[in-house]
Amino acid sequence: MIVEAARLAGRNLFATETRSAFWKILGMTILLLVAMWMALRGLFVTYLLPWLEALIPGIPDWAGWLGFVFGIIASLGMAVGLALLIAPVTAVIAGFFLDGVAEIIEERDYPNDRAGTAIPVGRAIVYTLKFLGIIIVGNIIAVLLLFIPGVNIVAFLLVNGYLFGREFFEFAAMRYRSEDEVRQMRSKHRGTIFAAGLIIAAFLSIPLLNLLTPLFAAGLMVHLHKMLTAKDPEFALG
Repeated sequence: MIVEAARLAGRNLFATETRSAFWKILGMTILLLVAMWMALRGLFVTYLLPWLEALIPGIPDWAGWLGFVFGIIASLGMAVGLALLIAPVTAVIAGFFLDGVAEIIEERDYPNDRAGTAIPVGRAIVYTLKFLGIIIVGNIIAVLLLFIPGVNIVAFLLVNGYLFGREFFEFAAMRYRSEDEVRQMRSKHRGTIFAAGLIIAAFLSIPLLNLLTPLFAAGLMVHLHKMLTAKDPEFALG
């Protein structure tokens, strides 16, 4: 089930019907990442660079190469920070595009099913901000765990797998169900949803391709929700 949902989500990335969403998601993701990169660079130049420059004059002339080393380390640090920012950027982009992507998939792949209802704008904004906050807190924890050998990559996958599985599934399911029913369904099928979230987290870790994480995650969870609905009589839709 999960593999099939992931396959369909992968196919959806480059489908003709989602081409408009593809370019919008890609463009907005790059724009937000560039803005965040400039903000990180500004913080570095304003606060950290003067401190480093104050240290270097006290070092003998032959050690001038140390400044170059510091520059490389700082650049790598900002690159890592930028990579970690993809998760919260994905959360923001998802709030804008998930309903539109879901409608396309439902009309194309499930034409005989009852159509879902778009989440009201106000509720979607609140939910997106909540999702963003959870993602930021979760990834701060993941960053702290990066310093523990043997735990770092696993921590990134587990934290983001749980968060993205939970939140993207709720986004997809709330087009058809109340919040209470969504929570009940998520609780009953938490293992399946978590496994799907791990696939999203793995996708998020692939350079360049991860810029399309919102489109991939939305498609995966729309398909997974449909499959779980068809499989479980308790959550059949009228």
